[in-house]
Amino acid sequence: MGKVTVSLIKADVGSVAGHTTPHPKMIEAVKSVLSDGTKKGIIEDFATARCGDDISLIMTHDKGENNEKVHKLAWDAFMSAAEEAKKMHLYGAGQDLLAEAFSGNVRGLGPGAAEMTFEERKSEPVIALLADKTEPSAFNLPLARIFADPFTTTGLVIDTRMHAGFIFEVVDVKEHKKIKISTPEGLHDLLAFIGDITRYAIKRIFSKDNSIGIAAVVSTEKLSLIAGKYVGKDDPVALIRAQSGLPAAGEVLQPFAFPALVSGWMRGSHWGPFYPSSQDDSNPTFFDGPPRIVALGFHVRDGKIQGLEDASKPGEHILLDYFKDSSWDAVRRQAMEVAIYIRRHGPFMPAILPPEELEYTTLPEVRKKLQDKWEEVD
Repeated sequence: MGKVTVSLIKADVGSVAGHTTPHPKMIEAVKSVLSDGTKKGIIEDFATARCGDDISLIMTHDKGENNEKVHKLAWDAFMSAAEEAKKMHLYGAGQDLLAEAFSGNVRGLGPGAAEMTFEERKSEPVIALLADKTEPSAFNLPLARIFADPFTTTGLVIDTRMHAGFIFEVVDVKEHKKIKISTPEGLHDLLAFIGDITRYAIKRIFSKDNSIGIAAVVSTEKLSLIAGKYVGKDDPVALIRAQSGLPAAGEVLQPFAFPALVSGWMRGSHWGPFYPSSQDDSNPTFFDGPPRIVALGFHVRDGKIQGLEDASKPGEHILLDYFKDSSWDAVRRQAMEVAIYIRRHGPFMPAILPPEELEYTTLPEVRKKLQDKWEEVD
């Protein structure tokens, strides 16, 4: 055992019949590039996953975060998938690839990246969270409950390695600044920031137990800020280490039993409930939604991925698909009740986001067109 880096990098590079699902040929193209990367020693191991129309690459290696070779491999994998999408004239082919060529790492080029480096524990379970049709701050509420709420995570009270709390790194996505806040003593300061999901997002969470180190990381790239215009919702991903001095897998998942409202959904301009789903059921078909969240579990073992191996698929890692379980059906029903209710507001708030947060809006043009027709109020 030793230090290992887990890189979770995702992008939307095309989908079938709207914002639904990537074509199988796109997934195969990605696997081919990553397989070649393992043979060349760029990465140690990999698995692929998806949530809605986003493809996620889960890679393990010993090269640290923001490594140029690893990010170039991910870029090449997405470019290969985008080429397949273009051949088939799929929707949004290559939409998250905001540059013509790779330049150093994928940050700022469109794909979202969540990476963490840590010393492997005796047993190292990791949960990957994949979201579609929302933005990075959608993870603020569940992460606060996982790592700072004892009514969710009993371990904060009864586990001696968690009792002191955690340190949250919060980013201001508009000013490109960050701050670290220690909990529980700084809990109210933390909530003052992360409750504003238009601007602040949790980036990393650290254990106060130095032998553990990083506990969670979120991709916080905002595509609209990178591109200067709407090119698709950010569709964030996150990695969370679990158990043995960290929240148990059940504590990580419990916050998603509440289908909280998150921003995004249709054209990135609406509020919608977080809908926990399996990978297979993550196609956003109701008003391009509701926003999906997929949770996948695996172990890191000597730098490699340990999933649910299938003898019929040699060499392919099958990850534990938590929300596939029928116990989440009640949450899904509640989420759909909320989705149907809020959609009945049509183009009225609170169904749509405030003007400054709308990814699509004709309001400036309408104002200009009708500016001479306004009169003073009597």
